[in-house]
Amino acid sequence: MATVTLGGNPVHTNGELPAKGDHAKDFQLSKEDLSTASLADFAGHNLVLNIFPSIDTPTCAQSVRTFNQKAAAMHNTKVLNISRDLPFAQKRFCAAEGIENVVNLSDFKTGSFGKDYGVELTDSKLAGLHARAVVVLDANGKVIHSELVPEIANEPNYEAALNALQ
Repeated sequence: MATVTLGGNPVHTNGELPAKGDHAKDFQLSKEDLSTASLADFAGHNLVLNIFPSIDTPTCAQSVRTFNQKAAAMHNTKVLNISRDLPFAQKRFCAAEGIENVVNLSDFKTGSFGKDYGVELTDSKLAGLHARAVVVLDANGKVIHSELVPEIANEPNYEAALNALQ
């Protein structure tokens, strides 16, 4: 279990993020058309897992915009936005913002991604949602960077995540 804060108040996760050097766990997440995506679908690509509580909050929205701009142009790299939002909300946001260089994936059906990656919030008014985190995987699915953002309202360290891909 890890501790982060929400507005300065302690909030706990159900576990720990995968550590640098770990092989990423497989996942089953819903795409915008409600079909299922797994880690294997992205084999051979570097991945930035942009994990957050909800697309409908300012910081989460900004992380999607920033990764869309900075990471999506990187060679052989895909940005996966992962939250418990319904796929329709993710799609609506990206369409309204003109964001086209990211893949939206939803953990709404089971929450298993949040549990498996140690980012499920276990208490506070956001219990059940994901903490803000970034996990970067190389083309072989190995974790090369992970960050659990200490304050949920803060943005992740974009430069550290992107530099891991250099």
